[in-house]
Amino acid sequence: MTEVEQFIESGVLEIYVMGQATAAEMQEVERMAAQYEAVRNEIEAISVALESYAMANAVTPDPVVGPFLMAQIDYMERLKGGEMPTQPPLIDMEASLSLFEPWLNVPEIRLHEPKEEIEIRIISYTPEVSTAFVWLKEGTPPEIHTNELEQFLIVEGSCVIEIEHEQNHMRAGDVLIIPLHKSHTVKVTSEGYCKILLQRVAA
Repeated sequence: MTEVEQFIESGVLEIYVMGQATAAEMQEVERMAAQYEAVRNEIEAISVALESYAMANAVTPDPVVGPFLMAQIDYMERLKGGEMPTQPPLIDMEASLSLFEPWLNVPEIRLHEPKEEIEIRIISYTPEVSTAFVWLKEGTPPEIHTNELEQFLIVEGSCVIEIEHEQNHMRAGDVLIIPLHKSHTVKVTSEGYCKILLQRVAA
């Protein structure tokens, strides 16, 4: 086996293409690539293969994850700023909007003109129960929860919450509790945003 073949077989080119090579390894790869066409061709082949693999295995990010992360940061900043933790009541089938009146118009929580497809304001968090206002412009992708119940109380607007192909037409004041292990989606049917009080309860 020639020096060039040994160099190609060493695995350093894969490390180089992935951007994980040390400074010394990068210098050596660039020296060999400048000197040998076979090394240059191998670098190109590895780059193409990695790009093809990445495209074939690309996963569309869950559009809900980012807004929830930003909501958690916002909530922590509000607590640092002096906001006192609160304990909203649990949503059940008898819940009404009047129970949540203390939180409906809090300036730090209320959004008059949401700007994103999904906006979230957390109003309470413990490991057992989290409660948040959610503004949806279009809806949410399919979700399945295995360790927490999702409970919805519609605050403004309307939507269809589909659970395993069963459509639930929801408007302000309506309550729905999503069973565990059931695929569900939300589709907004009102003009503008649908505002939902969302509670996630550890199961």
